[in-house]
Amino acid sequence: MFLKKQNIMTEKRQQILVFFIFATAVLMVPLFLKGSYLLNVLVFVGINTMLAVALNLLLGYAGQISLGHAAFFGIGAYISGIITTRFPIDPFLIIILAAFCAGVLAFVIGFPILKLKGHYLAMATLGFGVILYIIFNETVDFTGGPSGLSSIPSLHIGSLVFDNDWNNYYLVWVFTLAVMLLSINLFQSRIGRALRAIHDSEVAARVMGVNARVLKVQIFTVSAVISAVAGSLYAHIMTFIAPASFGFNFSVELLTMVVIGGLGSIYGSFLGAAILTMLPEFLRVFQDFDIIVYGLMLMLITMFMPGGLVGGMQKMAEITVAKIRKMKGKNAQA
Repeated sequence: MFLKKQNIMTEKRQQILVFFIFATAVLMVPLFLKGSYLLNVLVFVGINTMLAVALNLLLGYAGQISLGHAAFFGIGAYISGIITTRFPIDPFLIIILAAFCAGVLAFVIGFPILKLKGHYLAMATLGFGVILYIIFNETVDFTGGPSGLSSIPSLHIGSLVFDNDWNNYYLVWVFTLAVMLLSINLFQSRIGRALRAIHDSEVAARVMGVNARVLKVQIFTVSAVISAVAGSLYAHIMTFIAPASFGFNFSVELLTMVVIGGLGSIYGSFLGAAILTMLPEFLRVFQDFDIIVYGLMLMLITMFMPGGLVGGMQKMAEITVAKIRKMKGKNAQA
């Protein structure tokens, strides 16, 4: 028992050290970039990392698929956009309100939706996403409809206004790193172990005393809250939003990020988000067929690298270490 606790403590320290190195590297990146274009792309890598981590909590940890997660992203964006364009309220307070509203909605719909499993759950979440997309598109007086909502104010803290790439980069990545740290701690906690048990076998988890239904709803709610915060940041950074950004295609893109990076891996979420955020710059020649490229990537990764890129790299590292040890053993015998 003592050795087990000691191993857990060692693992936590390693996770903290890795996170500290990662966070330091991320926060130092702008110091080495001269152009603003790449910095702007990295701002959206941060937003997509938040979204990928949020979906990974649900899919990678609890094993519950969602094809409508872009809806919560849209809820955060539209609540922040609609209120701050009409009333002189501190946008940071509205971010909290948007996160709260998304969390309440996720909690309410979570109980009936998460009773479903497999493709039934996927279709239910897809239906939820489609309903929200239609609402964003048709409520023209509030959302601007297909034309979008413009003149959304930038975030500010006193005289510091987040209206340039440098400030936006640090704003987004402070939120993103906080979400990643929260998720890492959650993964290492008793709740994280319970979620992994549900992922492996919900029946076995129930036998062991895990309240699977409540825990699934709770993680669904947390995932929705994170997505709404990302949506609010997106709205205030872009200062313009339209329904097309929160449709089915983006939900598929988020799912692809998670699967490509690696299910159950926080850093895999970052890797998947980085690849798929930068990839469209190279897919402009495909125009409207980019969704086909995402589908092919999803198929290939699922078939040949089911653990995602992070899982694949870990296997390659293990194979390399095993070969080195084998060679050392042969040399010692010789």
